[in-house]
Amino acid sequence: MKIRRLLVANRGEIARRILRTADRLGIETVAVYSQPDADALHVREATQACAIGGFAPADSYLRIDKLLAAARSSGADAVHPGYGFLSENAEFAQAVEDAGLTWIGPPAGAIRTLGSKSLAKQLAQARGIPCLPGYAGEDQREERLLAAAADIGYPLMVKAAAGGGGRGMRLVTEAAQLPAALRSARSEAQAAFGSGELLLERALAAPRHVEVQVFADLHGHCIHLGERECSVQRRHQKLIEETPSPAVDAQLREAMGSCAIELARAAGYAGAGTVEFLLDTDRSFYLMEMNTRLQVEHAVTEMVTGLDLVEWQLRVACGERLPGRQGDIRLDGHAIEVRLCAEDEHFHPHAGRIQQFLAPLPAQRRAMGLRFDHAIHAGMEVSPWYDSLLGKLVAHAPTRAEAIAKLASALDHLQVLGLPTNRRLLAGCLRHPVFARGEARTSFLADEGESIRRQLEQEERACAQAAAVSALLPPGAARELASPFVRPLRIAHRGRLFDLPLREDDRVAPAQAEVVRLDGGGWHVQLGAVDLFLRDASFDAPAGAQSAQAADELRVPFNGKVVAVHARPGDAVRKGETLVVVESMKLEHALAAQRDGVVRSLHVQAGQQVAPAQLLVTLQEPA
Repeated sequence: MKIRRLLVANRGEIARRILRTADRLGIETVAVYSQPDADALHVREATQACAIGGFAPADSYLRIDKLLAAARSSGADAVHPGYGFLSENAEFAQAVEDAGLTWIGPPAGAIRTLGSKSLAKQLAQARGIPCLPGYAGEDQREERLLAAAADIGYPLMVKAAAGGGGRGMRLVTEAAQLPAALRSARSEAQAAFGSGELLLERALAAPRHVEVQVFADLHGHCIHLGERECSVQRRHQKLIEETPSPAVDAQLREAMGSCAIELARAAGYAGAGTVEFLLDTDRSFYLMEMNTRLQVEHAVTEMVTGLDLVEWQLRVACGERLPGRQGDIRLDGHAIEVRLCAEDEHFHPHAGRIQQFLAPLPAQRRAMGLRFDHAIHAGMEVSPWYDSLLGKLVAHAPTRAEAIAKLASALDHLQVLGLPTNRRLLAGCLRHPVFARGEARTSFLADEGESIRRQLEQEERACAQAAAVSALLPPGAARELASPFVRPLRIAHRGRLFDLPLREDDRVAPAQAEVVRLDGGGWHVQLGAVDLFLRDASFDAPAGAQSAQAADELRVPFNGKVVAVHARPGDAVRKGETLVVVESMKLEHALAAQRDGVVRSLHVQAGQQVAPAQLLVTLQEPA
C-alpha cells in the first residue's frame, strides 16, 4: 500500500467502517467532524480528528475547501469520501487530485458522466443497454416537462438527474399531480445535490429493484460481484437488502452483470460502483442509474464473497490490479441487511438522545453470523441535520430462510431506547409471508405496510399494562414506597387511555422490561421484543376536548426546518391538503390538514427551525 494517512470525508457508520479497514492495513486515519459530531465514535476512533465546523452539511461535510484544508493540516495523502455528501461529486474528486492527494473513487470524468442520470442513460443506450422510455433533455421548463410527460404516459417517475438515494424522486399517476411533484422534487434535489435538474421516466407497475456490484481497476479489468435485491423501500429509499436475489438465477445474473460491466467500461470506470436495474415480472430489466461510490448495502456482498471492498478500493486507487478475476468470485450462502433508522413505523424521522443501547459484542456477532455497522452509543444525540440511518444489521447463513430467522431474532434482542426506531417494523417485514416467499417488490410496504403496523400495535396493546407497571413500579419500589392508598393513574398509549390503579404496597413483580424516562416526559419501555411509548395522562383534559383540539391544530412530529407554507389565514382547506412542508433528515415531508376547515392562524414561516409537537397551523369551523 502506498497510502500513509487517510482522511475520511464522512461521518457515522460509514466513517467507522472505513477506519476499520485502514487500521487493519496499518494506515493512519484522519476524521473530520461538524459541531454536532464533536463526540461521535468516528472522531474518537481515528488516529487524529479535524473540526470542520457548522451544523448543516452545507457548512461542514459539503465544504470542499474545509475538507482540503483538513487534509493539508493533518498531513493526509489520500481521501475516502464514503457514501452520500460529496462521494459522487466530480468537482471534489478533481480538487482532491489537483491537490496531489489520492482519491479513493472513480476518475472525476466517470463521476461526471455517470453521476448524471441523463448522461448515463445516453451512454447506456449507445451500448445497447435497456432503458425505460423517458425524457432527459436540457430544457427544464415546466411546460416542456408537462409535454414530455404526455408523450411518455402515466404512471411515471420524476427523478433528480444529479443524485439518488430517493431524494428528488416522485411517483406521478396522473397529469394533475405532475406540477406539484415537479416543484417538490426540484426543491429537494436542489437542497440535496445542488442541482434542480429533473428527468422523467415511465414507471413499471410492480418491479423489483436489483443492482449489480462492479469493480474495475486502472488497467482495464472490470468484474461484477453478483447482485443485490433492494425492493423493500420507503420513500424510494431502501430498508432491506439481500444477496443473492430470490428472483435471479445464474443466466439472469450473467446478463445483468454483463450490462453492468459494459456500462462501467464505456465510462472509463475504476473502483467500486453499483449499476441499478428495475426487474419486471417478465424478467426483462432496465437501467435506473449507476452509483459511483461504495453503497450503504455493500456489507451483504462482503458477507457472501468474503471480500473487503474498502480494501479493494484502497488498492485499486493506488494502481494495483484487481486481486481476482470473474471466475474467482464465489457466492457463499445468503446475506440480508436491514437499515436501522431513527424513525417511527410511519417513517417520520426522530431526533433525540439515545439513553440505552445494547447489542451483541463484535466477537459474539461473528460467532452468530451477524454484522452490525453502526455509530451508536448510549448518550448520543441523534441530530436532525443528517439522515435517519443509525446502522445496518446483517445476517449471513447457508440459506435464505436461516438468514431471515437469524436477523429477525437479532432485531428482537437489540436495545435502542430513548427515541423511536424502525426496529420492530423491520422484524415485521422479515417475518411477513410475502417477504419470506421472496416475492416482495418495490410496492411491498405500500401494499403490506398497514397490515404490519396493525400487527405491531396489537402486540403493543397486549402488553401495555404490564409495561406500564414496569415503568411506574420498578423492582424494589413496592418495599421502599409502601402505602395502603391506591394511586388512580391513567396511562396513554397510542392515543388510547387506560386506568391503572396502583397500590404502592402491592407485591406486584414488574415484568422483565427495559425502561428509560424520556426527556420530554413519559417512558420508553422494551418488553421482550416489543417497544412501547407511554405517558402519564392522569391530569389530561377530557378525551373529547383533547381530540377536538388535536383536529384543530397541526403540529410537527419531528425536528426540522420549514421549507414552505401553503396556507394563509382565512384559506378554506380540505382534509389531507398539504399546509406546511418541513425538511428533516435530508427529506421533505408534507404535513396535511386533519379535517376540513378554515385557517385561523399560522405560527411558523419558511426557513424557521421547528421542534417536535410545535404548533404550525390552527383551524376553525367555516363561518
